[in-house]
Amino acid sequence: MTTLPRVTGEAVARIEARDKVTGAASYAADHPLDGLTHAWPVTATVARGDITAVDDSEALRDPAVLAVLTHANAPRLADAGDPMVAVLRSPHVAHHGQIVALAVAETLEAARAAAGAVRVTYDEQPHDVVLTADRPGLYTPDEVNAGHPADRRRGDFDAAYAASEITVDAVYEVTPLHNHPMEPHAATAVWDGDALTVFDSNQGSTVVRSTLAALFEVDEADVRVVSEHVGGGFGSKGTPRPHVALAALAAKAVGRPVRLALPRNRIAAVTGHRAPTIQRVRLGADADGHIDALAHETVTQTSTLTEFVEQASVSSRMMYASPHSLTTHRVARLDVPSPSWMRAPGECPGMFALESAMDELASACGLDPVELRIRNEPPVEPDSGRPFSSRHLVDCLREGARRFGWHDRDPRPAVGRDGPLLIGSGVAASTYPVWVFPSHAEAYAGSDGRYEVRVNATDIGTGARTVLTQIAADALGVPLDLVRVSIGRGDLPAGSVAGGSSGTASWGWPVHKACTDLRQRVSDAGGHVPDGGLFVRADTEQEAGGGTEYSRHAFGAQFAEVQVDTVTGEVRVRRMLGVFAAGHILNPRTARSQFIGGMTMGLGMALTEGSFLDPEFGDFTERDLASYHVAACADVPEIDVHWIDEDDPHLNPMGSKGIGEIGIVGAAAALANAVHHATGMRVRRLPIHPDTILLGL
Repeated sequence: MTTLPRVTGEAVARIEARDKVTGAASYAADHPLDGLTHAWPVTATVARGDITAVDDSEALRDPAVLAVLTHANAPRLADAGDPMVAVLRSPHVAHHGQIVALAVAETLEAARAAAGAVRVTYDEQPHDVVLTADRPGLYTPDEVNAGHPADRRRGDFDAAYAASEITVDAVYEVTPLHNHPMEPHAATAVWDGDALTVFDSNQGSTVVRSTLAALFEVDEADVRVVSEHVGGGFGSKGTPRPHVALAALAAKAVGRPVRLALPRNRIAAVTGHRAPTIQRVRLGADADGHIDALAHETVTQTSTLTEFVEQASVSSRMMYASPHSLTTHRVARLDVPSPSWMRAPGECPGMFALESAMDELASACGLDPVELRIRNEPPVEPDSGRPFSSRHLVDCLREGARRFGWHDRDPRPAVGRDGPLLIGSGVAASTYPVWVFPSHAEAYAGSDGRYEVRVNATDIGTGARTVLTQIAADALGVPLDLVRVSIGRGDLPAGSVAGGSSGTASWGWPVHKACTDLRQRVSDAGGHVPDGGLFVRADTEQEAGGGTEYSRHAFGAQFAEVQVDTVTGEVRVRRMLGVFAAGHILNPRTARSQFIGGMTMGLGMALTEGSFLDPEFGDFTERDLASYHVAACADVPEIDVHWIDEDDPHLNPMGSKGIGEIGIVGAAAALANAVHHATGMRVRRLPIHPDTILLGL
């Protein structure tokens, strides 16, 4: 084979773009099936209690209604070890909005009407859904999300903080946040004897397949999960959610294919959300801004069904040099929906608190916020002493400051004006860890000169198909159009979940390995592929666990300029800039899209997205896109993105770090810091609504 110019690093358009814009791409609720029926959930109207009766007589009067499934009559599911998919097994209600019954009918309209006609009676019990920093019953978990220890101590924080010349002690709050992907959680299920096929919207069909096999006690080989196109997830589809178990359960019960697409206003309660956090950050420094003591203490909540702890304090363990530190997590177990992953769990709310506190420290020291961060750059990871595989945060800060015109601003707060508008700018740093998980891939060379690569990756809108095709083409030394990559099916070689910004590294590595091996075999065959082709399998079961001798992270710097209306209190973003160091960028086109998407989501977190658990009823008051305000086009200004291409040999054969989540980290802090610069008031609770501004002004 002739060696061609490399296509990794080139701005290649998405391979599936035309299918998506023309409607040819099929999502979970798009697959036509003979005899298809529809399901609609019935959800609990109490936050805690037990079901005493279900009256489905009115619903079943409609001949189009096939069944109303409840804990009393649904086929019994086995224990799969995940409470979120243990559906219709018990009369107990653990939170408001829990699915307690499912109506199945010939049409979607009939199913919805039937669900509305079901009457559920409860023995309601007192509930507790209020999180406070000093509430009784807070406990220390064994570990927090991603396996981190809940608490870490280094040195003597109390003594160092007491001896510091300058101190900051502040509490920062983030309300519950909801993922709200464009495609709702949907599944279409059909049984053929003991064989189950499910078209599902998820972030990893490998784990969905194994979970369904366990729930229904069938062989994994008899379960086929198809997720070829997924309309977003942001973490909410990272593990199987109730909809897929319910669709398969209903299909078994009625003996026909069943489609269940969760209504938008039901998603918040049953598919996970970002848990609220109350974070106290204390910084002690000398007059020159060198940090000697750092404490980051997080209080958050989990549900009574399962434990999920947002690791908000973890980034403070590695971000800045500090001889003395204290990082803790305390949790309240409440009668609330189960929290779960949401884009950059832990790092996103945690860095809002830390980077806001850094801005406060800069003000207290009379230092430029960029300079303060540079002065506290650690030579190695502070907690472990491990060297960083690469760390170009200082370069990101300096390059961002240059591009943004940071040093041209007047550093004094509340002096920039444009009529009734106050103008300000802010900065924050970003970080996200490098994750790589074991995955498998196959590569096939045909005698016609074409190649097929198979790996059960999931493209949730990130461009995974395209980047994997680029990786394969480079490893094979052939043009892109000769390579076809198959993803998104549970019967393909097992791939890890599309989460933790780990996809390209986790799937690309075995793809690169298999294609490199296949290229050698073709070469050994004299460049001629025999009839029947050549076939290679590869996995990274050994390699993916390596690299732990280094601290591996992506870094970035976020800059923002805002205007604050002194009459209405409205905050509008004028411009944003992100400069990132995330290894070798494999596709600038899709990477830029990911960075901008993350920054846009951070904008929403800072200014529009917020949720509230009504203490009386125990449910979220913002349950749909009419009340939960995702940033719209009019909210999003010019967003400028740049990166520093890193040469990091300690990652994977592609030299890549994840980029899906680092864009959101730091964005909210940069905007909150810009509001402070514009107004002189410090907002420590998100989102920053006009009423907060008007009260402060």
